[in-house]
Amino acid sequence: MSSSAVCPDGKPRCKWSLSAPDFIDYHDKEWGFPVSDDRILFEKICLEGFQSGLSWRTILAKREDFRIAFKNFEIEKVARYNTRSVEKLLTNEGIVRHRGKIEATINNAKKAIDLIEEKGSLAAFFWHYEPDPSDVDPPQTVSVSKESTAISKELKKRGWKFVGPTTVFAFMQAMGLINDHVHGCCVREKVEEARNKFKRP
Repeated sequence: MSSSAVCPDGKPRCKWSLSAPDFIDYHDKEWGFPVSDDRILFEKICLEGFQSGLSWRTILAKREDFRIAFKNFEIEKVARYNTRSVEKLLTNEGIVRHRGKIEATINNAKKAIDLIEEKGSLAAFFWHYEPDPSDVDPPQTVSVSKESTAISKELKKRGWKFVGPTTVFAFMQAMGLINDHVHGCCVREKVEEARNKFKRP
């Protein structure tokens, strides 16, 4: 279980935000704030897939290179990548050069287009699984949930790859489907306020 820790600026934050210099900015401005933009949602689910077996610090440090390599994760553009694109990406030292994960990203872009055509948006699909706040585990005490398991199962049924329950749960934490900032964290109330104002798709 994570707890809050006082940072150099005197503010209490989730303890994990102290583990790397670039984490505080990510923690304060991105992690947990609700997102309905399909491009951002697609980027995040892909990057969480790349993180599998690695640390988020590694992925965050390479995020700008990932954005360049994958055309800012514009779904239609990534869906047009081909075998030649994969071979080129495997020589890109700025990203994680894992053939399976690269091919999964391209595959998932194609599947995302199908999902958008059916549901209207990725946001509509993902936010359908938002859990009742009164029925979630205490912040940062679990790495999977019944909702992340259900999303994972549904995506896999639709042909998505590298979207296991743990990967999906990390996605849900980051994209604000739950407020997993610990109690006492200076950002928790800001996220809660943002979630209260957020217009669900």
